[in-house]
Amino acid sequence: MLSTEMAVALNGHLNTELYSAHLYLSMSSYANFLGLKGAANWFMVQYQEEMVHFTKFYDYINSQGEHVKLGPLDAPPSEFANLLAMFQKTIEHETHITKCINDLTELAVQQKDHATQIFLQWFITEQIEEEENDREIIGKLKLVGDNGYGLLMIDTELGARVFTPPPAAGQGA
Repeated sequence: MLSTEMAVALNGHLNTELYSAHLYLSMSSYANFLGLKGAANWFMVQYQEEMVHFTKFYDYINSQGEHVKLGPLDAPPSEFANLLAMFQKTIEHETHITKCINDLTELAVQQKDHATQIFLQWFITEQIEEEENDREIIGKLKLVGDNGYGLLMIDTELGARVFTPPPAAGQGA
């Protein structure tokens, strides 16, 4: 059973995950508008992953005898200076998400809420991967700069990303 404070915090973060999905859907659309089909694909896969994150919080809150409380979402940006700016926004956002997950984990530790600590462990590991991937792409984008051929190569690489849903509970990670 969740404490009231933990339920409120988890519901707040659930809405943050939904905003994340909207942000990446917006980025996918803008990349598509720019003719960067690979980047559009990458951000669409990111959108799908964020919806999985949202659903994990949704299911966990419900499984703990609470109910989900959806809140209003701010509109995400819809235009960006270029692909590098999109990924800089991505790493900025993912760093914020990492802080949020760490804060939730700290609250769970303080409250000796072991179930929530275990639940959040998956997200801690996920955030390490998210930030590492973003930094790698930013590094490549900085390396090629305004070189169109380099950008096309990176776009092609981004287009190879495929959404892989995580295993269901009890079936591994």
